[in-house]
Amino acid sequence: MSQREKQPPLRTCAACRERRPQQELIRITASKDGSVAVDTTGKLPGRGAYLCNRAACCGLARKRGSLRRALKCPVPEEIWQDIERIILAGRSD
Repeated sequence: MSQREKQPPLRTCAACRERRPQQELIRITASKDGSVAVDTTGKLPGRGAYLCNRAACCGLARKRGSLRRALKCPVPEEIWQDIERIILAGRSD
């Protein structure tokens, strides 16, 4: 009998609702005390939400407030700047 290959975990982007492998997304966490952080390690405790590594998804999440809804707390301006910086650093063009 052959063993099935293990599939990478899929997560849904909070903006475009597209399912992608977890490694391709940016994770943002909200702790119980209400502090929000970009989770580059993927291991921070707290409520997590994911965004695609695309500027369009960042803008859409900001416009619709979908990240705020997913985390159930407001997202500070510094976090949006961090997300945009990560997206720009990931571009190869």
